[in-house]
Amino acid sequence: MAAPTAVKLTNVVFSQDSESSSAGSGTPQDFLVDFLEKEVGSDVKSLKNVGELLEKLREENRELEEQVLTVSSSVPPKVSAALCAAEEATCSVEELLQRERLISNRLHQHLQGAQPWMDNLGQTLNQVDTIERHVKYLRCLQHIEELSAAVQQCLMTSSVWEAIRAVDNMAALDAGLNQSACSHLQDFLRETLHFWHKIIKDRLAGDFEKVLTQLHWPIISPPTQSLTPTANGQEINSQLELLVTQLLALQTSDDLISQRALSSSQGVPSTQPSVSATPSSQTAPLCLPIQIMLLPLSRRFRYHFYGNRQTNSLSKPEWYLTQVLMWMGNSSTFMEEKIQPILDRAGANISAMVELCRGLLSLVQEKVASDASRLLYDDVLFCHLVEEVLQFEKELRSNQSYPAALPGLLHLLLEDAVLQKWLTVEKKMAVEKMDAMLSAEGAWSSQYKDISDMDELKAPDCAETFMTLLQVITERYRGLPCPSAQLKFLGLQRELVDDFRIRLTQVMKEESRCPLGARYCAILNAANYISTILGDWGDNVFFLQLQQAAVSLGEEAVLGGLGVMEVGRLASLEGSLFEGLLALLDRLKGDMMGRLLEWTMREITEKAKPYGQDRWLSLPPQQDLSTMTLSSSACPMMLCVRDRLLHLHQVLSFSLFQLAWQGLAERLDKILYQDVILSNHFSEGGAAQLQFDMTRNLFPLFGHYCKRPENFFKHVKEACIILCLNVGSALLLRNLLKESEDDVSDWVGAGDPPPESALNELGVFCLAPCDVLILLNLRASWPGQ
Repeated sequence: MAAPTAVKLTNVVFSQDSESSSAGSGTPQDFLVDFLEKEVGSDVKSLKNVGELLEKLREENRELEEQVLTVSSSVPPKVSAALCAAEEATCSVEELLQRERLISNRLHQHLQGAQPWMDNLGQTLNQVDTIERHVKYLRCLQHIEELSAAVQQCLMTSSVWEAIRAVDNMAALDAGLNQSACSHLQDFLRETLHFWHKIIKDRLAGDFEKVLTQLHWPIISPPTQSLTPTANGQEINSQLELLVTQLLALQTSDDLISQRALSSSQGVPSTQPSVSATPSSQTAPLCLPIQIMLLPLSRRFRYHFYGNRQTNSLSKPEWYLTQVLMWMGNSSTFMEEKIQPILDRAGANISAMVELCRGLLSLVQEKVASDASRLLYDDVLFCHLVEEVLQFEKELRSNQSYPAALPGLLHLLLEDAVLQKWLTVEKKMAVEKMDAMLSAEGAWSSQYKDISDMDELKAPDCAETFMTLLQVITERYRGLPCPSAQLKFLGLQRELVDDFRIRLTQVMKEESRCPLGARYCAILNAANYISTILGDWGDNVFFLQLQQAAVSLGEEAVLGGLGVMEVGRLASLEGSLFEGLLALLDRLKGDMMGRLLEWTMREITEKAKPYGQDRWLSLPPQQDLSTMTLSSSACPMMLCVRDRLLHLHQVLSFSLFQLAWQGLAERLDKILYQDVILSNHFSEGGAAQLQFDMTRNLFPLFGHYCKRPENFFKHVKEACIILCLNVGSALLLRNLLKESEDDVSDWVGAGDPPPESALNELGVFCLAPCDVLILLNLRASWPGQ
């Protein structure tokens, strides 16, 4: 019984776990042994459960067989259905491909048969298209001839308005044919338009000039009588308005012809840089009536300021610049009273005076550009031309109210060669002036030295002249319309400031043997004055705008050497373009101030030696003296401090003197504390004498310059407090400090206040407890001593 049962058990288990058995490396017999070992084990009593285990395995085997039979019975129908669907789809595709081939063959045969018809139809359509284009060409040509005949007929019958309308229609037709490839037709139309336009314009211009002559135009000298003529005034005014209105109506065709001429002239390659191009060429053409009014003024201008006339002098640009300004001023009344009302009634959005200024400026621009190119090798005449151009621009904008949006003359100075020459001459002249101002006799004295209200900065004459020079340079380039050019001048100014700083340093080194001398202090005042002015410039709106322009344009001449953080600070307006120069100037001031104070303290320290060697331990108590007086050994030191303070107050500016006396007080405080107080022992009388010398004599010397001078002598003041404590308070304080020094943790744990609070109650804030303990040990008046 056991053997057959074992075999069946083996078959069931093997069939159930065939997948895991096949994956293993052992035989079925090995698997069976493992299974029995796992389920039965070595316990013989557990063999009674073999029947239940066998039944369980049989049930699982039965379920597996049913699952296999179910899957095997359902798969074939699905597969067969999919195969049938695929065969049907294949048949449909074959049928569609066959139909496609049939239709394609039929279409190809149809196209072959229709090709001759298509070729014939294409030729016919091309012929029709050619005929239509010829017809349109002939119609356009006929329309041009009709317009030309209409203009001729209108001129013969003096119908000027109709002739102007016909010319305008001709101009509109020209604009419509702008993209046409019919070049001969365009040329014919433009020649016809130009022909009739010139005839009409010449006729109207002739009549207009006659009327202007009756109105005494051009007005060369200031008008002395009313502009309205006494005879036929109404008739002349009517003719003037009619002619101005007709000329305005002719403006469209005139602008078109002017643009054609301008584009043809610009078609020639130019060797000039783009910056030298006249911006006026990019604006609207001049109003046609104003063009005619400018003709006599233009003839006068060219007659006087060109050729071999004596008035045409390169050394006298102010002659023609002043003349043009005079013409503008003399003509303003006529333009405002006679021409402007006509333009307003005609609906033209034009300022008569601005148009006249534009026309006169075109004459000046041409003349200045010609003269500037001829003066590039003459520094004196070139500088004179620049000065006159800047003055002309200023008067044009202020006196004539010329709009800022329209170009004047400054753009002519931005041409590369002219701008570079300007920068070179500006630097050369500035360096020469620096040499002259530093070598002048009164270079290091202030011109306001006798006026106390104006001499707060005590700037020497050379420094004030130098900053005035920089301010003049600023005013010259301030109005330039190009931020890039302005930044070039700013770079020049920074270079000049650095050059002047180097010169100050060189002179300072020569005077460093005597830091208290007038020249040395004047150099210090000069550095402080320049630093103050540059600091104000850093907050000026104009320089802030240049700073933003430098960041946006990335100008290397101004931003060169700066890191990303520095450029970011400039962009956010946290810094200024003068920070580098200010740092160098502050460094120079610091070095000079340190040397000055060191020299002064050397003298004061020498005078203070007898004071430090005085008999502080043997001085009698204060009550034994009827009145207290200054220690005799302190008199030389006090006199020296007084004299030096008075001298520095006289020769240094207010801000520098503030730094000087405060630095002097700080150094004197340390010297007295270390060389006098810590180097001696003090009796009660000695401590009282020291306090009297300090509070009643030394501190008041500085009291002239501040309200509480003792705050600048913290070590000396607090040392006097400790030395002058009564014996009882001193004993308590010494015990307190010693105990806190022996065991700090006991103070913290006991909850008692720290020793610093006790010192603060006495007025001691600067000295540490260990320093106070040292001072207490310097007292000689202890009980039992």
